[in-house]
Parts: sequence; C-alpha cells; structure tokens
Amino acid sequence: MRGIYLSTLDDDRYLDLTIQPDEVEVDSFNEKALLDYIKEKHADLYLFDETVRIAFKAYTAAIRNETTDPIKERIAEKRDAVIKFIFASDDMSANLEITAAYGGKHATPTYLISKAKHAGIEKGLSSKRLIDMATRARVAKPGAVLNELVAKGLPPRQGKNSKMVPLVPNALERILQPQTVSSSRVDMRDLGEIICVKPGTEILEMLPPTKGRNGYTVRGGIIDAKEGEWQKLKAGEGTYICDSNPNILRAEIAGMPKFKDGKMWVDETFMCKGVNIGTGNINYDGAVIVNGDVTEKMKIVATGDVTINGFVESAHIESGGDIIITQGAMGKYDENEDQPYSGTLIADGSIHLEHGQGLHIISNGNVTVGKQLAYSKVKCRGSLTIGPLENPNGNLFACEIQCQEAIRSGILGAISGSNLFIDFSEGFNLLQERIDLVDELLEELKIHVERHQKKMSSLRKYTIPYELRTKLDRLIGKYRDERSMLQQLIRKSDMLRVAKDRYIEQIQLNATKKLYPGVVVKLNNRTWKADREYAAARIHYHDHQWQYDVL
Repeated sequence: MRGIYLSTLDDDRYLDLTIQPDEVEVDSFNEKALLDYIKEKHADLYLFDETVRIAFKAYTAAIRNETTDPIKERIAEKRDAVIKFIFASDDMSANLEITAAYGGKHATPTYLISKAKHAGIEKGLSSKRLIDMATRARVAKPGAVLNELVAKGLPPRQGKNSKMVPLVPNALERILQPQTVSSSRVDMRDLGEIICVKPGTEILEMLPPTKGRNGYTVRGGIIDAKEGEWQKLKAGEGTYICDSNPNILRAEIAGMPKFKDGKMWVDETFMCKGVNIGTGNINYDGAVIVNGDVTEKMKIVATGDVTINGFVESAHIESGGDIIITQGAMGKYDENEDQPYSGTLIADGSIHLEHGQGLHIISNGNVTVGKQLAYSKVKCRGSLTIGPLENPNGNLFACEIQCQEAIRSGILGAISGSNLFIDFSEGFNLLQERIDLVDELLEELKIHVERHQKKMSSLRKYTIPYELRTKLDRLIGKYRDERSMLQQLIRKSDMLRVAKDRYIEQIQLNATKKLYPGVVVKLNNRTWKADREYAAARIHYHDHQWQYDVL
C-alpha cells in the first residue's frame, strides 16, 4: 500500500506506522483498508485499533490542510500469553483460562505448573490437562481464550453405618452350596443338622461403622468425613443379644435361621421323616424339614421355609419363606380339572428343586431348577435358572412362564418343537401403572403449587396485620410442605422410570447350548418366536423390539 510504512523495533516487539500523506492513493484509502492491511501483514501482533483510527484522522486532517508531514504512531506490540486460575466458591475445583499469545511467549507446561502452585493450588492438579491446554494455546488464534477445568478436589466419603452380617447362611444358600464330603458326592443325610442351629449359636454380628475418608480442596484444605453411625441391633424371634458382646446375636431356640430385609430370626422347626397318609398333612407356624418323600395329594403349609430332602409327588407345598426340594417334584396335568396341575409349589420367597414336571409354581423370588423343568406353569417375580447358577446347562421346555427377570438355561425348547411360552408383561405393566399414577398426582400437585405460589406472591405486596401473622405463618408452612411433597413425587417418578429401564435391561433369555423352534417370548404386544434352531443364543429387548444375539 503506497504511502504506508510498517517498521518493527526492539527485536520485533513493537510495530510502528508511518503515513506519508503525499504518497497515498487517496481514492482507495480509507480506515477499513488501513486496518485490513495492517492485520494482513502482522496478524500475530496485538493491534491498537484506536491508535490506528487516530493516525487515519491525522491523515485526513493533513489532506484537508494540504500538509505533507509524515504521521507516526506505535500501533501494535507482541504480548505474551495471559493465564488466570479461577476457583470455585467452595474451592473444590479450579479452571485455567489462557489468552493465547500475540506473537509473544507461549505458556509452557512447566510455567503453568509453577503458576498453579503460586496461585495456591496444592492438590488435585492434572498435569495431563495442563499439557493439553499448553499445546492447544500454542496453535490457537492470537487472543483466543481457552478455559478448562484443571484441578479437582476430593469430596469426603462419609463413613458407612454399622452393618449386620449373618454368621450362618439361609437354608437355600446351604442347599445350593451343600457340604462336600468328597470330590464327587454330597452328604445330605444329616440335613437337619446342616441347616438348623442350636441354642446359643452365634448367628449374626453387627460390624462397627467405618470412619469414612477425608476429602480435600484444591487449595489443600482438609474436609472432614462424617463417621458412620451405630445402628441398633434388635433381636428377632428366637434370638437374643449376647450379654458379653452387644454386637452379637445368638439363637435362643433350636431351629432354622433366616436373614431377610435386614432382620434375623430363628424359626421353630418341625422335622419328620416323610409326609404321607400315615403322618397326615402339615400346617405349622415355623419352618418344616422333611427327611423323606411327600406322597400324592399330601399338603404342607408353613409360615417359614419348607425343606424337603426327598421327592414330591402331586402334592401341595406352601411356604411363607423359601421352598427347597433336594430331589424332584412331579405332578399330573388334567385340563378338565379346576386345578389342572396336581403338583403345586407356592412360596413367598424363592423355590429350588432338582427337577420338575407337571407343576404349578408361584414364587415371589427366584426359581432355580438343578436339571430340567417341563410341562409346567411358572409365575415368579425374580429370575428362572435351569442348571447350576454359575453355569446354567439344564433343559427347559413345554412350559408357560410369567417372569420378571432373566431366564437362563442350557437348552430352551425341544427338538420336537413343543411350545415354550414366556411372558414378561406383568412386571412391566405394574411399573407403568405406578408411573402413570405418580405422574397424574404430580400434574395435579404442580397446578396446586403454582396457584398457591401466585397467591403467596400477591400477599407479599401487602402489609399483614399483626393479628393475622400467625395464620400467615401456618399458610407458609403448608405451602412449604406442599412444595416438599412435590419434590418427593418428582424423585419418585424419576426412580420409577429408572426401575422401568432396569427392568427392560434385565428381561432376557439365555440359552447356553441350544434354542429350538417353538420358543415364544412376549412383552405386551411385542413378540418374538423362534422359527428355526439356534446355537447358543441371547434374546433381549432393545429399542422397542426383541433382538437376537449370539451368546
């Protein structure tokens, strides 16, 4: 550009502008053209825009006054990168802000670390993030501002409350992992001694609360952790607290120990060598152990666990706890009867048997079958596993199943193509009904809260007489309670939606060996049917459809 001279001084640190008025091409010269020219030639320098404008005004004055004296101004300079550490109000984090250099020195990682220490950051500094920011700032456009979290404090981890730990397992746990007397066989002859305890046996220990872990701020301040609290140990039925150690629970009676929902108790136990016409039916307030078979048309009803070390044939077993059958259970199916299945197992807890056929099984927990389940109807709120828990390799076919968690087996269906019908709808629909109910209440409460909020806001405009302030305080209290209830419903709605998502993730079929034609799985109106034989397969629900994956 004619008549415009740019020169650098002091090792190119400063840029000076000289305008020679008599050399400038007036027609193409204006303030914008001058600024663009300077920025094009020295884009890496920090430009004093206002000084350039002053120089241009001086040029226009020179043209107007017809003077030719050169106009000189210092218009730009190099500037080093500018850094600033910004701390959160609670000192639990710190951000680094870098303004990229204008031709000057860049911020190196070593320099940033030094400045961080000087700013007071003592803990939680990320060297990796500092290096990354230094690299990005070096190639950034001059004057660009980068901001990123570079230091984090550690929140304290609160101590855990005292914890109850059973010293004896539940009967079902013992049966699923029985005492081994050799590498190849299991001794179940002394079943009563295996799953029962004697008076004075230590059955539960209350472990002390933990102290937690202290936290720290990025400035190095210590945040004390809150220690856990001692929970009161309560003696359940058939138990007492040890005199010498108040954190130990002992059995007061001989019987079957049970730990469930944070409570430990010992059920009185009725033991017999079999249930048949000679013994009659059993109806017992406690646990029942049968060391023998249960014959046709016999009935056992107990409030506690029912454990049968034998075979069950066309009998009715009902338990307020778990049902454990160490051998098999078999019934007959007659569609003309009011109760088509002659063998019935009903448990408020879980059910385990070695193999089953012709059974109606109802469980509020999980159902586990050691080898095979066929020609049966199952309704459970947990999972169904055929085979060992660690390696389900059993057979499941010709059954009608309602389940709320995964079904795992070695083989699903039969080579003959007999139907295996599985329905996961009930648990899903129960969750959806609860979500709809909570959402309906939530919408109604939102309307009330918004209306009351407007009224409370309007009341604040007025001076309330002293004699009415008590009533106003009561109104404010009720309004706060209403808002608190609204927040609780919002949390409940969120929790139910999480439970619904988790339910969808859990429901699936796992066949570790084969899946044969005739297997049908359903979730409301979404159905998948096996139309051919599959090798090891996993059928799961994703994106509103049943999906098949190779296991």
